[in-house]
Amino acid sequence: MGSRDGEMEKGLLCEGEDEEVLYSASFLEAEDGFIKLKTTQWILYSLLLMLAWGLGLAMLLYLPLRRYILRTMIRSRNLYITPDAIVYKVTKPLPFPCFGVLKKEKHVLLASVADVVIEQGYLQSQYGVYSIRIENVDVRRPPSDDVQIEGVTNPQAFRKAVLTRLSDMRTQALSCILEDAATASSENFQSPMANAGEFAILQKLDEVGNSLKRVQSLIEERQPKTSD
Repeated sequence: MGSRDGEMEKGLLCEGEDEEVLYSASFLEAEDGFIKLKTTQWILYSLLLMLAWGLGLAMLLYLPLRRYILRTMIRSRNLYITPDAIVYKVTKPLPFPCFGVLKKEKHVLLASVADVVIEQGYLQSQYGVYSIRIENVDVRRPPSDDVQIEGVTNPQAFRKAVLTRLSDMRTQALSCILEDAATASSENFQSPMANAGEFAILQKLDEVGNSLKRVQSLIEERQPKTSD
């Protein structure tokens, strides 16, 4: 068990059930802080509702079961990066565990990822807990559609792994476009259709180049914080 956790922590290449895993995030080191954070929030809500027909008292009595559900949930979490996607899996007991569990699996295509935002509120900072938010590249979608995950042990390393993979993908796409351009230029076709095809390739080359520069700049901006 310890060796497996170590592999997850370092983000080593390994094989999942059906897919290659490039990097795996860990939640184990943040487990205690996460439970304390959620317990504090629950107690604060209970105190605020204490005068609402005894609802706050009922919430306080439910607290031990609540802590059990939270601990079971965070221990079941899996967050990892494959060559094409970010995968998040979690098993959450229902409010009364005797009724079963709720399994959730989310796949976010890397091609649709704009950035990974690291967030930490006041209470989170008291317990050393971070949240990450995976922003979607589609500006038409509301921020509520972004995937948000709380309790990742080393969010900076996870963000760097995502941006590095995005950079590699765009470098590969750039190489393919360069090869296509070289092939097109080696052919001696001077027809209008051939010229239009070369112009379209140059446009795609420029778009991929700009996208690659953006990802590289995001990695460089976060580099000092990661080293700290």
